[in-house]
Amino acid sequence: MKHRIVVLGAGYAGAFAAGNLARRLSRADTEITVVNAEPDFVERMRLHQLATDQDFAVRKLADVFAGTGVRLRLARVTGVDPERGTVAVTDEDGDGELAYDTLLYTLGSSVAHHGVPGVAEYAFDVTGRSSALRLRERLAGLGGGGTVLVVGEGLTGIETATEFAESRPDLSVALAARGELGAWLSPKARRHLRQAFDRLGITVHEHTGIEAVEPAHAVAADGTSIPADVTVWSAGFAVHPIAAAGGLEVAETGQIVVDRTMRSVSHPDVYAAGDCAYAIGGNGRPLPMSCASAGFTTMQATAAIIARLTGSEVPTTGLKYYGNHISLGRRDAIVQMVDGDARSKSWYLGGRTAAWFKAGVLRGAGWSTAHPTFGMPKRKRRLATAPDRSGARAAA
Repeated sequence: MKHRIVVLGAGYAGAFAAGNLARRLSRADTEITVVNAEPDFVERMRLHQLATDQDFAVRKLADVFAGTGVRLRLARVTGVDPERGTVAVTDEDGDGELAYDTLLYTLGSSVAHHGVPGVAEYAFDVTGRSSALRLRERLAGLGGGGTVLVVGEGLTGIETATEFAESRPDLSVALAARGELGAWLSPKARRHLRQAFDRLGITVHEHTGIEAVEPAHAVAADGTSIPADVTVWSAGFAVHPIAAAGGLEVAETGQIVVDRTMRSVSHPDVYAAGDCAYAIGGNGRPLPMSCASAGFTTMQATAAIIARLTGSEVPTTGLKYYGNHISLGRRDAIVQMVDGDARSKSWYLGGRTAAWFKAGVLRGAGWSTAHPTFGMPKRKRRLATAPDRSGARAAA
């Protein structure tokens, strides 16, 4: 009987992992299935651009995996049972179940509401294709003007606010930050960021926590009402509670706790990568939810799965966070490198050169995910007689 590998999610992490596994493992021994709710690959890093009526080439997952031997199951994951080795799914035909021998969990993350009243009912976000399209429709309905408030001073908030201000100069765009705008950047990069906001006419409400969202305004912690025909919530990410509900050991964030090889510390047949993995980086700190972290954890997870199934020594890949590349509209950006303690270095790259770099990152990420087996070793490896499933189960 073939060893059944099931990959949950076909985002940046899942699609790349499935292609890597298919490229490296013999089809005579393995059966790889990817479960994803949508038929298309979603470029999450560009969803704020999609919301401003920019269209991109749509990559069908069926085309992405054509010829790789990977099976695509279009369904929504509703549960995992690591004790039985099964995944519960729902598709157009109803409820179903998939059995696995090895599970790679890459379901990513969604917007974190933080329990703020009105966010679920009235706010928009850019963490998924459907939510970005919903926001796109709302922005189009504003016609020749309106007010947009972006809540959150992280990477998503900054990129969303600047993209909206540049693409829709008819809108009045503001950003609400709990602290100081760009406080985590180097002094020079912070000045560059503020200059970009000034150039684009973005109003910044610093030291302003949002306590409630209403249809036409947001309420700050001090009771101030901030006008907003559209509130875009980008105040952090959250993972789905499926992993915790299934009995996997998770952190307070709900992320699956993994060892250095991205293997679940409670269930050795389960691996996690991307935003849903609680992985400790080389500096001893949890890796942030980001595309870069997804790349590192995915490479480690696939390398570990392949090695254990083929009876080889498990290699370790680097888990270092190098920095951030932040779009400030289409023609400006910031590339900020960090040191081993995740503190911003004094050097940064800004302006058009940084924008070209960021555009290259986006193109590279999209292309490599759409061609998941490109550049991988061609030698198909046969499975060992008894794949290693020891270790973490003893701690369960």
